[in-house]
Amino acid sequence: MGRLRSSYQLIPPGEPVRLAKRSSNLFRPRAETERPGLDVSGLTGVISVDAAARTADVQGMCTYEDLVAATLPHGLTPMVVPQLKTITLGGAVTGLGIESSSFRAGLPHESVLELDILTGAGDIVTARPEGEHAELFRTFPNSYGTLGYATRLRIELDRISPYVALRHVRLGLDRLAPAIEEIVASGIYEGEPVHFVDGVAFSPSEAYLTLGRNSDAAVKTSDYTGQQIYYRSIQQRQKDFLTAHDYLWRWDTDWFWCSAAFGAQKPLVRRLWPRRWRRSDMFHKIIGFENRHQFAARLNRRRGQPDRERVVQDVEIPVTRLAAFLRWFDTEVGMRPVWLCPLRLRGTTAWPLYPLEPGTTYVNVGFWGTVPIAPGAADGDVNRRIEAAVAEFDGHKSLYSDAYYDRDTFDRLYNVPALTEVKKRYDPDARLTGLYEKAVTRR
Repeated sequence: MGRLRSSYQLIPPGEPVRLAKRSSNLFRPRAETERPGLDVSGLTGVISVDAAARTADVQGMCTYEDLVAATLPHGLTPMVVPQLKTITLGGAVTGLGIESSSFRAGLPHESVLELDILTGAGDIVTARPEGEHAELFRTFPNSYGTLGYATRLRIELDRISPYVALRHVRLGLDRLAPAIEEIVASGIYEGEPVHFVDGVAFSPSEAYLTLGRNSDAAVKTSDYTGQQIYYRSIQQRQKDFLTAHDYLWRWDTDWFWCSAAFGAQKPLVRRLWPRRWRRSDMFHKIIGFENRHQFAARLNRRRGQPDRERVVQDVEIPVTRLAAFLRWFDTEVGMRPVWLCPLRLRGTTAWPLYPLEPGTTYVNVGFWGTVPIAPGAADGDVNRRIEAAVAEFDGHKSLYSDAYYDRDTFDRLYNVPALTEVKKRYDPDARLTGLYEKAVTRR
């Protein structure tokens, strides 16, 4: 904490306060700066795990990879473990996160019992659901650092067995919603318990739900960190077993399916690509290099190929509108495959800055890649059409990637007036960049 406080003091009065960290799982480029930032290098660890109480005290910049490594020996895991290893706990709470337990465990911030926050005013306060800083506690999720940065969090943990047994169930688009609603209501599908559920739509005629069940034993476990590729196995086998560790990180090795863009799914390249570098943060670094130098974009232009628009989004669609949205998306955008992950708030109260309705089941639809920019079109047009469609389907969009909303629409969708009121108390001099400025103008 000493380094953090000292680095705050070194930021000149009136200058914006931001993190001095090189890594990020955000997909929107932001303006480069030479200004000093907050030194969070001492906030990367797990402070303690209380196996009896099923809680953990964790520093804000601790990655889920390190957090899981500390909890799994106790047969425990965070209630929700986002898919990529280098996502931090503090980042998932202030920026939201999701995974296959979200149909019963909600979002990462819903398992936070208390957290210490460095505010824009330079104070460290402990926020809890009740008490002096309850308003900050409720408004912190989806604030993306506009109210402060979490330095310590106490979170609930969930039990997990040594293995996870998987069923890959193929369903038509119109059968997805009834199956998801049955699982949410009962925790059972076709007579077997379901502890985890996500899915993949490879096309409008080929979609799967992957149903996971805690298991104390396994016939034979698969390994998708070598030559085999997890997402392809969904089409190839109906049942599978993974260790709990490999299940939690099943998407990280190939960054879902995005490793194909780097040639990492070609057998020869895969054999030559060191296993320790076959992980999401390495692919993210390659993307960062391309964003800075535009090497591939220039090469494509020389080949006479059109420029491409980045379409990297996660959107929450009410389960009752899922099939219609997927058909619209495939017709209008055409990216395949897409990820499906049911979620439902644990509690009965909405969270101010990301107003999902309590008691409503949503499905996160994730799609990540690029599309060619059509003649006469502009970069961002496809993303704008998606934003409009998400609203038409009564959905909501995450803010970890590009956003194109005008300010009035953005303020309405993400309840910026409520955020502004809380900022008046905890960031009175506006040292922390605003949410619109971060999400849309990339500051």
